[in-house]
Amino acid sequence: MQETVRVYVPGRRELKVVAIGGGHGLSTMLRGLKRYTKDITAIVTVADDGGGSGMLREDLGILPPGDIRNCILALANTEPTMEQLLNYRFTEGTLAGQSFGNLFLAAMNGISGSFDEAVHRMGEVLAITGRVLPVTNQSVHLEAEFVNGSRVLGESKIFYAKKVNDCRIRQVRLVPEHPQPLPESLEAIAQADLILLGPGSLYTSIIPNLLVEGVAETIAESQALKIMVMNIMTQDGESEGYTGADHVRALLHHGVDGIVDVVIANNAELPEEVLVPYRQEGVGPLRLEREEIEDMGIEVWEYPMATGQRYIRHDTDALASAIMEVYRQKKLRP
Repeated sequence: MQETVRVYVPGRRELKVVAIGGGHGLSTMLRGLKRYTKDITAIVTVADDGGGSGMLREDLGILPPGDIRNCILALANTEPTMEQLLNYRFTEGTLAGQSFGNLFLAAMNGISGSFDEAVHRMGEVLAITGRVLPVTNQSVHLEAEFVNGSRVLGESKIFYAKKVNDCRIRQVRLVPEHPQPLPESLEAIAQADLILLGPGSLYTSIIPNLLVEGVAETIAESQALKIMVMNIMTQDGESEGYTGADHVRALLHHGVDGIVDVVIANNAELPEEVLVPYRQEGVGPLRLEREEIEDMGIEVWEYPMATGQRYIRHDTDALASAIMEVYRQKKLRP
């Protein structure tokens, strides 16, 4: 059964939505948003250097395809068999652990003039709703600095370095610093009605986008409603012990004032039996600290959005519905 796209404002142009981030959190949100508008632009970090993406990056010299692939599939309108094929991971031989979708995008890059062109062409093949853009076409790596002064280069190494240092991340930076943005990314941000940051890994999925030249400033200057979608859980090796207010402070520290108007957070109760393995890793439900966020001049809206019997995630439909409700209340109020 084909999904029906619900135009949110009847009689007017499509709502222009820009979603910025990476990882599974962004793709989960995109699946729900495409039911409300066709004008979606996903702007995705390209700092990943681990797993199958890291292997292709090292072997072929291309930008990491994994997060891009997930977003394309989230917006795709394809048969289940095609989705299953693109998500297939090889289990044997030199390709063990590699995703066919990553190889598809790597091959598309080989016959295209640039990585963003390859992403665009893959989107056309899969008839996606909206578009997916790398935040930059430059090859960049992520460096983390911890509060004890030590540093580590490489996104895939941050988790282990944090365990060894046993202290918080002070800041992250891109190497080389201030890479040039994809012009289409800045244009999409400037023209957006709604800009979404997150959900996703704070330091490795969301913040790297803000470190690309001009991105944070363009968000702040945009007339769009800017929403930060708060994670449901803290993250092992990255944000354990963090509150929602800590997340906002980290975002503002790496960006500029004016990049967040509203925070959307989960308020659904989480079953204790599901939380047991999380607590064993030293993580748990994110404590919001609502008043601290509001003291920063940022509104907080809460909705029940959690789902999962084994892994706790945002419910795709509930998250998209909450986002659209906040937009309606903030922007379409008589």
